[in-house]
Amino acid sequence: MLHRNYSLMRELDKSLHGVQLENEQRCQQEIEDIKHGLESGSITYDPAKLKFSEEAMEEQKHCVRIADEKVALATQTYDLVDAHIQQLDQFMRKLEEIRQGKEAAAAVTAGTAVATTATPTVNAGATTADANPKSGRSGERGRGGRKKAKVPTEQSVPVPVPLPPIDLELPVDPNEPTYCLCNQVSYGEMVACDNPNCKIEWYHYGCVGVKEQPKGKWYCPNCIGFQKKRKGK
Repeated sequence: MLHRNYSLMRELDKSLHGVQLENEQRCQQEIEDIKHGLESGSITYDPAKLKFSEEAMEEQKHCVRIADEKVALATQTYDLVDAHIQQLDQFMRKLEEIRQGKEAAAAVTAGTAVATTATPTVNAGATTADANPKSGRSGERGRGGRKKAKVPTEQSVPVPVPLPPIDLELPVDPNEPTYCLCNQVSYGEMVACDNPNCKIEWYHYGCVGVKEQPKGKWYCPNCIGFQKKRKGK
């Protein structure tokens, strides 16, 4: 799209240069004719009547139309770049939200693992006689009649399970039609091109730099150049 706009602006520059050159030559010739007429007396000096021909005035108006079209293309190009920057900002904010969510989930998992490690586990089937074979007692009590808690080993500490990677691509129905310059499905607020022959027809607000519903007719970046050329004719 940017390449197309730049190509159109270069073509308009060439066209404008040619029309300006022709108009300058025409105006210069008409000025010389007026000077000769005044000197010879064939033309009476009257400021109200001394003016350029209709052809020269029409060429100047055509130059203004070409300049206006160049300004419109430049504005459209700026809006297009700005729309892509806004879309990029949205993706970056989404990535930041996903990163923060992953960090929060990892912190919760780590906290659960620490709490499990700090809680000792008592094995009811184990006896102190297993750990101390020299003792002649077969009971489950040591000195003082208190049960000895078995110290948890490394095998009893749970290992945190790594989080699965998050897929940023949202599932899209392959049969759902796509629109806009971004070739994506319809979402959010969209605006329709008033050119009945527009190939895309519908556009997202952010992709074409629109913030609210346009008043009157609105043409997409693909159709605005051809529409202005048609008006110029």
